[in-house]
Amino acid sequence: MKQAKLLTQQERKRLAAVIDHKRHATRNHTAVALSFYAGLRACEIAALRIGDVFDDTGAVRDTIHLRAAQTKGKEAATVLVNKRLAAQLKRYAAQHPNRLLQPTAPLIYSAKGGSFTAQTIVNLFQSLYRAAGISGASSHSGRRQFVTELADKGINARVIQALARHKHLNTTMRYIDLNENKLRSAVELVDY
Repeated sequence: MKQAKLLTQQERKRLAAVIDHKRHATRNHTAVALSFYAGLRACEIAALRIGDVFDDTGAVRDTIHLRAAQTKGKEAATVLVNKRLAAQLKRYAAQHPNRLLQPTAPLIYSAKGGSFTAQTIVNLFQSLYRAAGISGASSHSGRRQFVTELADKGINARVIQALARHKHLNTTMRYIDLNENKLRSAVELVDY
């Protein structure tokens, strides 16, 4: 099974620079942040509403509760919001204060203010990666990066499985990138 590309630090910087110079930069940074910092899928990003991520006062929620209709597996799920994602959502709120008054409005909106579909989120990511000169990346790259980075930081696989909202641990394991440098670093940890 072909895996979505993991981005290098340089590619991430290039992607951010490209987004900064495009229309709807805050919206696009928010879509990317939801993928990279929360591991959301394209269909989940498309389904998010303002009220899912902001409370009645306009504050960023620390937990996003996805309804069954918003997820790939059609099961309700909980997504934890980390500090980096919260910071991006605060930038979104500052840029779009009037949107916060519409809890049922889509979080990621089209140029005309309507909803994105899962496919148009996929297309948005493809467009951004193409503009940044990054080949092999997809809307799933952020989700894979989310899982791999957690593993690289020594987070227990069962915890990663829960954060990725996978039913089976073997699915989570397929997301984690292995390479010779990681294997060499691992064997150097062995002490006698």
